[in-house]
Amino acid sequence: MRRAVCPGSFDPITNGHLDIIGRASKLYDVVHVAVMINQSKKGLFTVDERIELIREVTADLGNVEVESFHGLLVDFCKQREIPAIVKGLRAVSDFDYELQMAQMNNGLSGVETLFVPTNPTYSFLSSSLVKEVATWGGDVSHLLPPTVHEALVGRLGQR
Repeated sequence: MRRAVCPGSFDPITNGHLDIIGRASKLYDVVHVAVMINQSKKGLFTVDERIELIREVTADLGNVEVESFHGLLVDFCKQREIPAIVKGLRAVSDFDYELQMAQMNNGLSGVETLFVPTNPTYSFLSSSLVKEVATWGGDVSHLLPPTVHEALVGRLGQR
C-alpha cells in the first residue's frame, strides 16, 4: 500500500491545503494528514477542533486519515511505515526552507519528500493570513471550505 503524509498545523485548514491533500490522495492509497502539535504556539482552534474540521472537509476523498502528532515528523512516519512526505510549495522562499527540512528528514530516516507546486489560485494563501484578514472583517469565504469559514467566523466572534 502506497502511503504518504501531509503535515501541518492547519489552523485552520484552507483551500490551498485541501488542494495539496486532494492531489496527494490521487497518487497514494492512503494519505495521512498529521496535525503537528507545537506547544510554543497558541492556536486559534484546538488540535481536536482542527482534526474534526479536516476530517469533515476531506471525507469525500475516501483515503485520508487525520490525526495529531507531537514530536519529529520522521518518527510519525516510522511508526506508520510512511515512506513519503508531501509538501506544497507556494514560492521560492518556501523551497529554501522546505529543502533543508527534506534533507534533514531524509538524513534522519530515509523518508523522501515530494514537493507539489501550489495551484496559482492559492499561491499567496496561508492560515495566518486568513486569520489576520478575517480578524479585521475581511471576506475570506472564498479561501476556506464553507464549514471551516463558519467555524472561523464563529470563533472570531467569540473573542
